[in-house]
Amino acid sequence: MAKIRITQVKSGIDRPERQKLTLKALGLNKMHATKEVEATPQILGMVRKVEHLVTVVEVK
Repeated sequence: MAKIRITQVKSGIDRPERQKLTLKALGLNKMHATKEVEATPQILGMVRKVEHLVTVVEVK
């Protein structure tokens, strides 16, 4: 399965609670925090919900 690198580029402050919890579930708790995860349908769905707060890069 492909891996993706997710980096938080905008703050979760003043966002709906669901978006804050999604960031936390992805393992992003600070600005510019980066996580490398498997690109499962569940992860991709979570990324889609907070795509305005993160950047995603496919890792080879």
